[in-house]
Order: sequence, then structure tokens, then C-alpha cells
Amino acid sequence: MGEWWARGKTVGNKPHEAIVIEPMPGGRWFERDADGNETMWGNVIEWAPPHRLLLAWRLGPDFTYDPKLETELEITFEPEGDGTRVTLEHRHLERLGARAREIAEKLGNGWPGVFARFTDFAAKATAQ
Repeated sequence: MGEWWARGKTVGNKPHEAIVIEPMPGGRWFERDADGNETMWGNVIEWAPPHRLLLAWRLGPDFTYDPKLETELEITFEPEGDGTRVTLEHRHLERLGARAREIAEKLGNGWPGVFARFTDFAAKATAQ
């Protein structure tokens, strides 16, 4: 994930060197910078490769870690023709409170760019 996520577009104080999703329920989801500092994003709720990943997104309206907050990010992978349909649903954004609509709009504008980077990365990886 850290290979295709845009540098400087994460929540840590410095650009990431890695973005880690520990592959098990309860696993951590975080970024690590070049100095080894880790910034939490959330945790794994369900790890069900190759079909589904459910993450607890624990970033508040200011995109800082809040262990008491949980919105859900579900990513599914389904065969489609010669490829794979990847679907992302970010739900329970109302839990962000008064700024929920604003943050939903930011995320709605941001996720397509994230997907484009992932798609380009996956295409290059399968071409090699």
C-alpha cells in the first residue's frame, strides 16, 4: 500500500516510508516514516482474502487518530472478465459529528485518486 499511496498525502508529520495493514482481525493499520515514527489510522476488523477487507478507520474530522472513533472502510474484490472489480465503501461517516458532510465530500473527492494510483500500480505489477 505504501508503494502506491501518494507521498505526503497521509496523516503523519512526515511522508510515509510504509503503510502497514497487519493481516489479521485486530491487526493495526498505520503508516511509518523514515525515522520509524508510526501514526495509527485504525485496525483490521475482518481479513478475508482474496475477497474482502474490513477496516476500522479511526481518523477524526481533522484526520488525526482517535481510538474512540470508528467508521468502516470495506474493500471487496470480485472477478470480472479478465480482471477484478474492486469496490470501496466508507460507511458510518455520521459518527464524525458536525463535520460529517464536509469530510464525506473530501473523502468522496479523494478516494477516486487513491483508486487511480492503485489501478496504475496493479496494472504495472501484472505486466511484469
